[in-house]
Amino acid sequence: MSIYTNEDRYSMTAERYLAKHHVLVYIEDSIAQLLEHREENPKLNPIKMLSEYFTALRDGNHTMFREYQFIYQTPHNRASFVKLFWKCYRQIGKKGDLLSIQEYHSLITLLCSDFPFEVVQKTARIILMDDALDCLISFTDFIFAFQTQFYYEEFLDKCLEIYLSMIHTQSSPRNPVVVPSGADDTKIHTSSHHPGDGVDAMQYFRAVYPLCDRVNYSTPPAEALKEILFNVPRVSFYGFLMAIAKSDAINEHIGRLPPKSEILAGADPEVSASHLQADDKRGHAVAGSKSTLIKKRPSLVKSRPSSEVQITTDVNNSNPTNTNAPAQIPSKPRSRSVSRSRATVKGQNPCQPATSLTARSRKKVISSDESSDEDDDDETETDDD
Repeated sequence: MSIYTNEDRYSMTAERYLAKHHVLVYIEDSIAQLLEHREENPKLNPIKMLSEYFTALRDGNHTMFREYQFIYQTPHNRASFVKLFWKCYRQIGKKGDLLSIQEYHSLITLLCSDFPFEVVQKTARIILMDDALDCLISFTDFIFAFQTQFYYEEFLDKCLEIYLSMIHTQSSPRNPVVVPSGADDTKIHTSSHHPGDGVDAMQYFRAVYPLCDRVNYSTPPAEALKEILFNVPRVSFYGFLMAIAKSDAINEHIGRLPPKSEILAGADPEVSASHLQADDKRGHAVAGSKSTLIKKRPSLVKSRPSSEVQITTDVNNSNPTNTNAPAQIPSKPRSRSVSRSRATVKGQNPCQPATSLTARSRKKVISSDESSDEDDDDETETDDD
């Protein structure tokens, strides 16, 4: 159960309850599914099918092989799809493979064929710098950033609008303003902050607080946002997103993924399809995707201990030990992954630790072009005269 109490369902009006839990969406979808499959199988038992539909809905097993429009339609569907992705591909994290965003998108499309690439690209921007989107990402970093971007998409879009508005307001006074005076001298006033510093965390919280607890889209609990923003003086937008992705309280509020420390622990959970069984070919595609689509990429990862973007970060005190680095595989590495953090903000004393979310860590991957004899099978043909 979430540490944040939800609104008492008995205090809701009927209209608010139906809207918040999207009851009409599932009723309409279940009837549409029933009519569609009854045409194919006239002997179908409607009561049994509807029972199986809502059982799969309750257990979160109803999004496999469904269209993106349906998955995107409700928060329950989105969270269930994130959990489905984790169930199917957590072995990638166990093996320590690092994948590109194109490869992660390919894995997602095995579960939802029309899933847009844009969502995966936005996920990568939470982890990587804009000029390093072609770098490789660990499974653990990706799954929590993907959950944040996909589950809270509408909320994050509105937060970005507010952030850009605040940046514009604070950067406008930086233009020199000439104040007329009686003498020939003039006074020039400029702002003391730069856009790269982010915005005031307290002001940002007051701006985004009215967005919380909306019916038409999901939002993080206000108390969790307080924990993030009340402990830092300034915050950047992507530092804010990374803090949400790494928040155990928000992850518990969504209630689908285990804590980060347990995301790869334990036995692999069973993946069961919904009552609408997909064809065997599609099922085999998911089962075999780990061995056919994904190439193993053993890598040597050197990362600062703040690679998970802590709230308070010392940008000048790095530690070469990374306990979250994937285990090295005794084979010839194809790529090497190193991390980089944002430079200290302009005007900041480099001897003082950064105390804001603006000093977030990003990963940069230096790829080495090495030919591998393991992947090339040369065939030689000889012609007999």
